[in-house]
Amino acid sequence: MPELPEVETVRRGLNKLTLNQPIQGGEVLLPRTLAYPHEIEEFWQGIRGNAIACWQRRGKYLLAQLEKDSQQFAGWLGVHLRMTGQLLWVDQNSVLQKHTRIRLLFGGDQELRFVDTRTFGKFWYVPPEKELESIVTGLQKLGPEPFSTEFSLKYFTEKLNNRRRHIKTLLLDQAIVAGIGNIYADEALFKSGIKPDTIAANLTVKQIKLLHSSIIDVLQSSIDKGGTTFSDFLNLLGVSGNYGDSALVYGRKEQPCRVCGTPIEKIKLGGRSSHFCPSCQA
Repeated sequence: MPELPEVETVRRGLNKLTLNQPIQGGEVLLPRTLAYPHEIEEFWQGIRGNAIACWQRRGKYLLAQLEKDSQQFAGWLGVHLRMTGQLLWVDQNSVLQKHTRIRLLFGGDQELRFVDTRTFGKFWYVPPEKELESIVTGLQKLGPEPFSTEFSLKYFTEKLNNRRRHIKTLLLDQAIVAGIGNIYADEALFKSGIKPDTIAANLTVKQIKLLHSSIIDVLQSSIDKGGTTFSDFLNLLGVSGNYGDSALVYGRKEQPCRVCGTPIEKIKLGGRSSHFCPSCQA
């Protein structure tokens, strides 16, 4: 599943390529991709003729602010890539990818395609008279952004204190911090020297401080490298991310640790795989 760095990479690409161009129309090839409204024609009535003023990111959600010719606010277009979703900026006459679910047609014979193999991705159109979070309800449950002032060391410490859950499981809880998934939780825990099955309440003040800074460092490093590609992620122009080549532990089971040479191990926590170095994360 694309995580914060991948979604941020896509957002930046969208802001470079899709702004201030009226959406001329398109095609919904898989109706259940629409989370709201459910009627295809109602979706097109909401977005057709409007341009995208800017793309924002909240957690793993992409949110496009729409506007009319008069620069009047016209609602929101929301996208969640889920497990295998891809947004691709292509020529309208290019070969249609097998798993294309939605096409948004722009001027200049360009289009934005949503390609999704496992069909879990979703689109929303939120009319201007409705509150965004009342329609895209998952936004209500998100904790602070890792790069925001709200994600302070004080906040993070308070969220971990007295919690009897594994620290890896807590890092995946979007209500604590938005956007972190399996890859970057493993990477941040490695940089902090903390085993993923450590009980959060047992962490020292020093460990929490190091983990807090490691989360920010790991996410920024991946954004700088265009995200991680282990399976499906591509940026807007179809290019793979580069962070996977330098991953410290994720996806490296039985390979030597880049620091000490000890083989990387993998365990299951809460149904999710966790990679770690048994020496560096003692």
